[in-house]
Amino acid sequence: MSYQQLLGRLCTRYDGQHKPNERCLKYLNDFIYIPVCPEQLGGLPTPRTPAELRGGDGMDVLTGFASVITRDGMDVTKEFLAGAEGVMKIARDQNIRLALLKARSPSCGVKKLGVTAALLERNGIKLVEF
Repeated sequence: MSYQQLLGRLCTRYDGQHKPNERCLKYLNDFIYIPVCPEQLGGLPTPRTPAELRGGDGMDVLTGFASVITRDGMDVTKEFLAGAEGVMKIARDQNIRLALLKARSPSCGVKKLGVTAALLERNGIKLVEF
């Protein structure tokens, strides 16, 4: 299976589409990697209603001071936390030290810290956003 089939072609985006990032794909050429989608690991379907962080960032969600709410008002905080824990378990089990994450995601965003990104960062994993 090629990198493009693993990244950007699994259609894990909330809208069921794919949006490959060529810069990320080139970066991965020399690495062994594990593709994951925290939102799917947390039990959310694809496609799914878009969600956003409310009341803070991903670190605030981890501490219970913020939540993740879908566009139609459904609280999916529990699913986002479960997905983040699933990714963290994989990272621990595989001794992962670097995570390549999707920009502008309530799970994976780094500039606006998402739930999974926050948990990985809290555990000393370097984050790179694409």
